[in-house]
Amino acid sequence: MNVLFFGITKDIVGSSEISFSDGFKPVNVAELKKHLIDSYPEFSKLNSLAVAVNSEYADDNVSLMGNEEIAIIPPVSGG
Repeated sequence: MNVLFFGITKDIVGSSEISFSDGFKPVNVAELKKHLIDSYPEFSKLNSLAVAVNSEYADDNVSLMGNEEIAIIPPVSGG
């Protein structure tokens, strides 16, 4: 499972991409978010976080099989 990071999330992780090869396999988007917050506490300071699974926006209950490409999209402000 490849996880791509954009904007501030890339700064928090220190990389634009990570792969879970340590045996961690989240069952859904909510578990993935929890793992990211546990691993990178700065994520908890973001007021919202969009997740895309295979280029489609996904809510917390979307199941993950382990071979998806996940994009973590930070809150966006406009003006």
